[in-house]
Amino acid sequence: MKVAIFGQYYQNDTRPIIKDIFVFFNRNNVEIVIEEKFLKILYEEEIVGKKYNTFSSHKDLDSSFDMLISIGGDGTILRAVTFVRDSGIPILGVNAGRLGFLAKAQKENIESFIKVIVEKKYSISERTLLTLECSPRATEIEINFAMNEVSVNRKDTTSMITVETYLNGEYLNSYWADGLIISTPTGSTGYSLSCGGPILTPDVRGIVITPIAPHNLTARPLVIPDDTEIKLKVSGREEQYLVSLDSRIASINNNSVLTVKKTPFKIKMVEITEETFFKTLRSKLLWGEDKRN
Repeated sequence: MKVAIFGQYYQNDTRPIIKDIFVFFNRNNVEIVIEEKFLKILYEEEIVGKKYNTFSSHKDLDSSFDMLISIGGDGTILRAVTFVRDSGIPILGVNAGRLGFLAKAQKENIESFIKVIVEKKYSISERTLLTLECSPRATEIEINFAMNEVSVNRKDTTSMITVETYLNGEYLNSYWADGLIISTPTGSTGYSLSCGGPILTPDVRGIVITPIAPHNLTARPLVIPDDTEIKLKVSGREEQYLVSLDSRIASINNNSVLTVKKTPFKIKMVEITEETFFKTLRSKLLWGEDKRN
């Protein structure tokens, strides 16, 4: 078995997690390849001593890898997606952060989760991604896909922006708001949820359009089929507005045309039998929690 390991930072409480993973994999003759910058951190913190092979870009990951393990929070997983891309390598998130909605392996029982991985007693959940095209082309956008959401937001102003929106060429609405979120089912529990959007289960073939603080209170979140092509034309008092793809942000000129649609590939997320989506809703979003009960 061959695994890639990625993380973005190191904290003291992640030391036991990382050590347990490396000890278990080395004991079971699993080949480990570590992201270059993360390995440097591990050397500096004296978490690992021996030399490991490294990867630094998506070009270094091929079909010889059985899995990529992301150590951190959900943001780390979203960064890991930029390495995996369309390679088909499954991602397992090990939660060393706070919420950890996407990270299925919890630090309290990490060894039992890793054992399940080595024994290949897991399932795969395929996640839809969104791709963004900008006309005229925006040089700031280097990686043009997102697993959670694509959003447009006002920039350098407290004034609202107008987001003219078309679905498959048909005019939908001009949102007068602080911005607009276009979310996948995976991202429906993130930014969109905090703005009043609905939760979609990962296997729903839909996209959520959620306005951010709309001036017209009847502008509600809308769920559309995921094969819909969405075109946006944004205008406002400032010359530019912000576009974000997950955590990556770019400044775009007013009246540029943005096209958002489903990517031709999906990301494979490793699912552990004990950590179902609905259990995650209960444990992470505290569904059903009531101090009166």
